[in-house]
Amino acid sequence: MAHNTSARNYTAGGAIAPYRIVKPGAADGEVVQAAAATDFLMGVCESVGPASGERCDIVKSGIADVEFAGVVARGEPVTADADGKGVKAAPAAGANARIIGFAEVTTAAGDIAPVLLAPGVMQG
Repeated sequence: MAHNTSARNYTAGGAIAPYRIVKPGAADGEVVQAAAATDFLMGVCESVGPASGERCDIVKSGIADVEFAGVVARGEPVTADADGKGVKAAPAAGANARIIGFAEVTTAAGDIAPVLLAPGVMQG
């Protein structure tokens, strides 16, 4: 369960799975599922994943539950993989990685676990 301090309602610019990291869509007020560590990460979809065109609540600050694609140790920075799932952030040389926040617990693939939201950039 998310322990958010701020959530905002957006229109889904495509189907978004529950507990996935999102980025801005093509239009103002629209979000889509994140697809890379270099995406501008702006929040996390709550427990109900919308279809394209539906309204959805996106957690913007506080603690949000994220579905993970692999192991991330407690305290490590979290970014998005190609499916909007949480993975450990590790920028490549010369490339920046955007983070959505920090893992609150150690995760494994398929876990839905809390992330302290603190969007930022890790410089490569």
